[in-house]
Amino acid sequence: MSYLTRPSQWWKNMIFLVGTIILISAFLMPLIYGITTSLKSEIQISTANAPLLPSSSDTIDIDGTVYPVVRVPQEDGSYKEMVLFKKGRQSSQLLELDDLNGTPIEWQGNWRVLDRQWVRDFQWKNYKTAWDTIDFMRLLFNTFKYALISTFGAVFSGALVGYGFARFKFPGKKILFMLVMATIILPPSVTLIPTYAFFYRIGWVGTWLPIIIPTLFGNGYNVFLLRQFFMGIPKELDEAARIDGASPLRIYFSIVLPQAIPGLTAVGLFHFFYCWNDFFGPLIYLAGQPDKFPISVGLSSFNGLYSQQVHLIQAASIISAIIPFIVFIVAQKVFLRGVVISAVDK
Repeated sequence: MSYLTRPSQWWKNMIFLVGTIILISAFLMPLIYGITTSLKSEIQISTANAPLLPSSSDTIDIDGTVYPVVRVPQEDGSYKEMVLFKKGRQSSQLLELDDLNGTPIEWQGNWRVLDRQWVRDFQWKNYKTAWDTIDFMRLLFNTFKYALISTFGAVFSGALVGYGFARFKFPGKKILFMLVMATIILPPSVTLIPTYAFFYRIGWVGTWLPIIIPTLFGNGYNVFLLRQFFMGIPKELDEAARIDGASPLRIYFSIVLPQAIPGLTAVGLFHFFYCWNDFFGPLIYLAGQPDKFPISVGLSSFNGLYSQQVHLIQAASIISAIIPFIVFIVAQKVFLRGVVISAVDK
């Protein structure tokens, strides 16, 4: 019986493996496209029949003048590589690759119909050009300042409020918790105009305060995640510390927080990635202050100025994604432990 079931199980494993590879390939396709495009030359991007991988047009230097190598169709249907010596609409002059000093051959036809000969060439200089053009150091400094300060505020406030909901009993606790959870459902666009009007009235528009200060007052999602994590920590630890004379704040800082490092890391990374990619908030509150733009708004301005140079846009996008990728790789184990909370049903 086991012999008969083995082929069936083998086919199930193969189908699962193939399906997984297809899903991963579909998920990574935009990233692969961005990386390959960032390494292409401008002439490759503007050529319709250019290869998919980064390549450059093959050329030959003759007496200090650079000539392109083209693929010339032959009568038998094959192609021959030749040097395009002189371009013309009706006829062009070509040179044999093995006889560059010989007499040019007259070829009837427009030179534009000839395909270029491509050689594999990775344009790493695109990253340096994008780095120098967009002033990445300033954008990275602004983004780090915004992300680190607001992430600290979000984790600190979310942990404090979550600890209160997880450990203390007080009148209206369930109602208050439901109100906090209701803020998750409320779309930000609903509060956009009154919030902007309030910050404009107190003179905060044009500064970092409207996008940093609100993170110090807790976020419904962070409060929920950390509350559930705190509820998974045994209360016996609190009781033992309370018997030894520890106050609630001492228990919070000395007992609860060290046990909640995975949850705090998960919340911190979630908020860090949100701030790194945040576009709308800095756009409306920092309008007219380009020296304060984070990398998301700076990339948008760069895309508008260099909309025809797709290779530079992709290079700038890849550079901006490197730091969040490194942060996630370094903290992925703790991050995944914080996301997979075993005590959600408590």
